[in-house]
Amino acid sequence: MDDLKITLDTLSEEDKQELAAFIQRQKKKKSRKDLALFQLLQQKKNYRPEQLIERLYPGEPNPVAYYALRKRLTRHLTDFIMLKRMEEDITAASSIMGQLSLARYLFDARVDRLAWMYLRKAEKLAVANEQFDLLNAIYNLQIERADSEFADNLDQIIRKRNQNKLAADEDERANIASSLINQRLQTVRRQGRDLHFDKIIQEVLQAYNLSEAVSKRPSLLYKLMTIARSAILARKDFLSFEPYIISQYQETEQKYGFIKAHHYYKLSLLYMIAHVLYRNKKFSESMCYLGLLQDGISKEAKSHYALFYPRYTFLMVANLVFLRRNEEAIVLMENMLNKSSIALSTRDQLTARMGLSFNYFALGSFSKANRVLLSIKRSDKWCESKMGREWVLKKNLGELILQYELGNEDLVLNKIRSFERTFRDLLQEPAYRNVKHYLLLIKHMVDQPATVESPAFFQQVEESLEFDSFENTDIQAMSFYAWLKAKMLRRPYYSVLLELAKSEW
Repeated sequence: MDDLKITLDTLSEEDKQELAAFIQRQKKKKSRKDLALFQLLQQKKNYRPEQLIERLYPGEPNPVAYYALRKRLTRHLTDFIMLKRMEEDITAASSIMGQLSLARYLFDARVDRLAWMYLRKAEKLAVANEQFDLLNAIYNLQIERADSEFADNLDQIIRKRNQNKLAADEDERANIASSLINQRLQTVRRQGRDLHFDKIIQEVLQAYNLSEAVSKRPSLLYKLMTIARSAILARKDFLSFEPYIISQYQETEQKYGFIKAHHYYKLSLLYMIAHVLYRNKKFSESMCYLGLLQDGISKEAKSHYALFYPRYTFLMVANLVFLRRNEEAIVLMENMLNKSSIALSTRDQLTARMGLSFNYFALGSFSKANRVLLSIKRSDKWCESKMGREWVLKKNLGELILQYELGNEDLVLNKIRSFERTFRDLLQEPAYRNVKHYLLLIKHMVDQPATVESPAFFQQVEESLEFDSFENTDIQAMSFYAWLKAKMLRRPYYSVLLELAKSEW
């Protein structure tokens, strides 16, 4: 497949429109070959090079011009992504690099006074944001230009440079430690052994003399918690993660606090804590941390708000459902989809539509729930490229249950057969055993509706689906089980779901 097309396909529809305008930024022409190539590569069909050449140069194939054109489009794409990343940068790295580049230019232009002014600005910004690698480049340029009449004291520069090297070295050790921790957690996860993530983290941190640095460096704490959380999400071992991340966060806050440069890491950690509390069915406690998160994003720059507001809303909505406030949850989700002041990413739009469909389903508004899912108007293959395979699996399962509620039994059976074909490999995995048996139970409900309320079917459900204790049961798995139980008891789904969220199995 065409590598340039693969790269272009990673852009959102909005970004593609912006790139098209960016290509024409210098001089608009009625016919631009680089824009024509861009439009061809956006099409679903995968053209071979000779087909692209034929369309771009009809009648006079010109392979040399075509490959030069590809290079030009790649340069446009590279420049566009670089500027886009600078706009979205919340670490100040791009601003520092810009000032450093400007200083170098001014030195070359022999405007030393202004060059040193921008170098000092870059240094101050880099110190405030703990950009140690960039500080190293700044100090090296200051040393190189120390013969200027506008320069700072050379001994002082060297002293700061040496201190920074120690911090930069700690950063490098932290990166090595993070990669090792990630690798070990993945190995343990693949082998199916007990995770003991806290023990793995501590062993590696001690080996690299970083134990104390975690509390002092929120960036390192955030990185480690992100790695541990990814392992936890795969294993759904939320109970052990909850006390660990809360204690780590509190230790950092009480001992050292979070300065302005650490605000992104603080917000991220608050979100992680609120999320794990929700997954452990501690909805009111989760809401408390969401309140802290809301305070943090409402006082911050637009970049932080745009990043965290969708996450905050999704988690707020999820908590409201289990706090018997589903109508409020629907209003929040509808407002974010239709009245939000920020442009939602593709992932956020898909997450919002899936969530809103569930909210309507819990309310018993099955037709509305179905219309929300139909509004996605994208193939499962496309959704998988944006959201991952498990998200598509859950979407398909939700659609299947909706069709059952709408009385479309033939469609339900067709969807089950399609589901079993599409996810055949996953259904063989132990982690998806319950999904496999869940499908068989729904098939039984369609084939033999009169037996759904019978003791025999009750027993079949209990024997087919494997659940640990209530505390160790994932809330999403519990939500699917609640629907089955509601059918067996002939009771509203939402009532059964709320009961399960408050009492043991």
